[in-house]
Amino acid sequence: MQVAEVLPLRSLLVVVIFVASPLIVVKDLTHIYAEGSEREWKALKGINLEVNRGEFVAILGHNGSGKSTLAKHLNGLLLPSSGQVIVDGIDTADLTRTWEVRQKVGMVFQNPDNQLVATTVEEDVAFGPENLGIPSVEIQQRVAEALAEVGMSEYRLHSPHQLSGGQKQRVAIAGMIAMRPECIVLDEPTAMLDPVGRQEVLETVLTLNKKEGITIIYITHAMEEAIVADRIIVMEEGQIALTGTPRQVFSQVDLLYKLRLDVPQVTALAARLRNRGYDFMPSDVLSIEEMVGLLCQSE
Repeated sequence: MQVAEVLPLRSLLVVVIFVASPLIVVKDLTHIYAEGSEREWKALKGINLEVNRGEFVAILGHNGSGKSTLAKHLNGLLLPSSGQVIVDGIDTADLTRTWEVRQKVGMVFQNPDNQLVATTVEEDVAFGPENLGIPSVEIQQRVAEALAEVGMSEYRLHSPHQLSGGQKQRVAIAGMIAMRPECIVLDEPTAMLDPVGRQEVLETVLTLNKKEGITIIYITHAMEEAIVADRIIVMEEGQIALTGTPRQVFSQVDLLYKLRLDVPQVTALAARLRNRGYDFMPSDVLSIEEMVGLLCQSE
């Protein structure tokens, strides 16, 4: 909440307060696949969720928990069986405004090869803005800025299919940036990458969020990636089972194991130390540096 100004009105002081509205609002969202058939499956069951502008939200859950189905609702790739998804005031069910929704919320998937469509990197990044009818001069500027954002400017004339996995994913992210979305949803973007590629992508996403203010919704199986988020949402059987900051969520080690999820390795180690009588060790340790500091203090 911010106090914008205090204005005199007759003999009174009127305080004007602006409250930031969320970028995405999900209300009682239910999604049913193959509805009415023998294969009917309720993938989402009454989800309620708000995502604030500039927030970094990580979504966790085992396969079949509903996290990818939820992601596809956030830019209109899927429409609710019931309930609503509202993006910056636009109901995704309003098919006359689908492209507006997708300009505001971009999607990056786990296999970058499925998103690369051109023969050079810069042509690939330009593909989205061209389909939006952006003037050529502005497209060139957007492409240059987007490639610089993800550290791929020197590869602008390379074939995207000759890049490493991490580089390909960064080009896919640049393609989203060039469309100037307010939010980027990344559905397991590092699942097919080696450790170097995963680090490249995560650093790029963090830069976009912290320096550029782009809202990030990051679906992952990698617990170590989720610890950088502002908030974590844990999905289970189409519902939100747990939500909170990384410290709040990962401190609940036993509950996460019951939900068939892991915790960061250092958090698991802290839990084992506590169980063996090292009471000074808190249950919400998230980094090796933090663990080393606690062990040194205990000596």
